[in-house]
Amino acid sequence: MQAELIPGTIILFIIFLLTFWAFRFHQARGRLPPGPRPWLFLGNLLQKDVLPLYKHYPKLLKKYGPVFTVWLGTKPMVALCGCETVRDALVTHNEEFSGRPPVVLFDEITKGYGIIGEHKRWKIIRRFTLTTLRNFGMGKKSMADRILEEVHCLVGKISTFEGQPFDILPTITASVSNVLCYVLFGNRYSYEDKTITELLEILEEFNIFFLSAPGVLYSTLPNIMKFLPGPHKKLFSDCNKVCDFIRNKMEAHKKTLDPENPRDFIDCFLLKLEKEQDSSIICSEDLVMSVFDLFLAGSQSTSNAISFGLITLAYFPHIQAKAQQEIDEVVGANRAPTLENRIEMTYIKALLHEILRYLQGEIENLPHMTTQDVNFRGHFILRVSFLKELTACFFMGKIHFCYLCFLVSLKGTYVLPLWFSVHFDPLCWEDPEKFDPGHFLNEKGEFQKNDAYLPFSAGKRTCPGEGLADMEMFLFFVILLQHFTFELTIDPKEINLEALFTELRKNGKHRYLRAIKRKI
Repeated sequence: MQAELIPGTIILFIIFLLTFWAFRFHQARGRLPPGPRPWLFLGNLLQKDVLPLYKHYPKLLKKYGPVFTVWLGTKPMVALCGCETVRDALVTHNEEFSGRPPVVLFDEITKGYGIIGEHKRWKIIRRFTLTTLRNFGMGKKSMADRILEEVHCLVGKISTFEGQPFDILPTITASVSNVLCYVLFGNRYSYEDKTITELLEILEEFNIFFLSAPGVLYSTLPNIMKFLPGPHKKLFSDCNKVCDFIRNKMEAHKKTLDPENPRDFIDCFLLKLEKEQDSSIICSEDLVMSVFDLFLAGSQSTSNAISFGLITLAYFPHIQAKAQQEIDEVVGANRAPTLENRIEMTYIKALLHEILRYLQGEIENLPHMTTQDVNFRGHFILRVSFLKELTACFFMGKIHFCYLCFLVSLKGTYVLPLWFSVHFDPLCWEDPEKFDPGHFLNEKGEFQKNDAYLPFSAGKRTCPGEGLADMEMFLFFVILLQHFTFELTIDPKEINLEALFTELRKNGKHRYLRAIKRKI
């Protein structure tokens, strides 16, 4: 008789647990800013009128205000909309919103090491990275000379296509990555180098997966997904190849390290490790994963921006012609541009800002996390807000509790600044949906700043590579437009600019351009 009661008792107990969990889930919602009602366990994941946020945020903003909560499974995330709200969080309350939650896909590879993440070492590594990049010429002539050499190699490569259509993305990515390789490893690679080409393809696949539905699903249910087959298995294996490549570079650098003449970022990091070996705050894996983070972010983001920019200029030939006119007037045809020319080239400067505004608007950045309780714009956002997952094991007919889902976690609340809502904020931009360099020009044609321009984030988590990216964008565009006029291989009437951006990550004719050599 007792044996017959056990199944019924277990079922009743599970129902009790689920009911109690639902009650506590409802309580957790009450502690957070309002938002669309989540489904139990799934949150808002399958609700088409919620995700992706860059498409549906205007409706949510209108209903709930500029601060609202969405649920990724059982994990809440507070979304911030509009320039004023985002700047208030990241600049005015920079300390409270400076945390970085565990990014599951990154952590699976980096194991918590490196410059991305929330650990006690990130401030040390970030400060060191900024100092090292500056010392290696970020914003200085030495780095400009290195970039100029690389762009001239790119001009030579594009010239070999002789006006025939070519895939712009891998060509630009190879060139941009060489600038980064010089900073990180001390050397560049041939565009045909099979090793570096494979590594760049892996990083591109990682970025695509990170933004895809399977990537979001893995980030939401990692404890389940890691046991299931799928594209994530191959992706993690491939990313380990990139990390092994970096480890081999590190070991080679150790053998030839000259403390008096550091050659690159790896040398500088090795010297820092030697200097602080007694403190044990950072280790060699921090070096490897910091290089991985920089290589991933620097090669993909800048190459996407340049590629998208060239496609945009081909889409708007009148804007391309105006940019070339300014280049001809300020720089001419027979000399390379200098960084000092940026002051005179107001239209080019406005054009590059507009490219990043329009491009970054559709990319949702890595989330932030609260580091303490904060009263923000009428919402008291608690640092303690997450529900743990339920783990119940059935062992010999009895239920054994590993831990209860009712308990709250000591992690901070996830916070996502919506960059689309900043760069397309109608309160800050006139006709924000239109691609127009005039967004950064006053009535006299002079360059004017806009506080709603935040392509590199703001506050304590500002991108450390901002200076290098700005230099690359300027020199790449000026030299390429000096030598070529770019044309689409498809009729612009067949596709709009938003679709061109959306399709940029996919193989196809939308990534192909013709580079017509200008008569100099």
